[in-house]
Amino acid sequence: MKQVAVILSGCGVYDGSEIHEAVLTLLAIEQQGASYRCFAPNIEQHHVINHITGEVSAEETRNVLVEAARIGRGDVEDLVDLREQDYDAIIFVGGFGAAKNLSSFALDNDNYSVNEQVLSAAKAFAAVEKPAGYMCIAPAMLPLIYPKGVKGTIGKDSATAALISAKGLNHIDCAVTDVVIDEAHKIVSTPAYMLAESISEAAQGINKLVKYVLAFSK
Repeated sequence: MKQVAVILSGCGVYDGSEIHEAVLTLLAIEQQGASYRCFAPNIEQHHVINHITGEVSAEETRNVLVEAARIGRGDVEDLVDLREQDYDAIIFVGGFGAAKNLSSFALDNDNYSVNEQVLSAAKAFAAVEKPAGYMCIAPAMLPLIYPKGVKGTIGKDSATAALISAKGLNHIDCAVTDVVIDEAHKIVSTPAYMLAESISEAAQGINKLVKYVLAFSK
């Protein structure tokens, strides 16, 4: 049975992992005959957002690993313990946590970087040519992990795409129900909630992403 490492960035669309994307990913992996383990970096969140008001909870702090455990039903591992030789593929779930905790894309725009732990894990899979999936805003990290010209998508937002393209991404516009495949690097990306207006729309692209990621794994 193929094993997939799923990388989370907390719990909640505005400051962590997009929960629908995370659950859809885990469901698709299992339904397509593979298994998964969830991982997250043991770091503090950039900030905490009240998901009712959308406002920052200034006095509150949360840990990315602890919050990710809410999605994994307590079964989540520290990202520093991830070993690429134990898994067939890696998938990064979206949500603002990918752009605030896993990277600084939402904060630093054209000057953004990827968290060192995240970068190390992603590059380890790339170095041994194991497939990877990136959804929603997570593809912003691709040009900092792979060589210039790597293909990916965040959907059809031209301003966001331009920022990522400036770092070296070959951005390809994509519908929410579809995926962009970089065969040379075995990468699959889909817009998910960058475009999705319903959970069923997000599911179509995510199901395809998981399908092609698993097909790339030997």
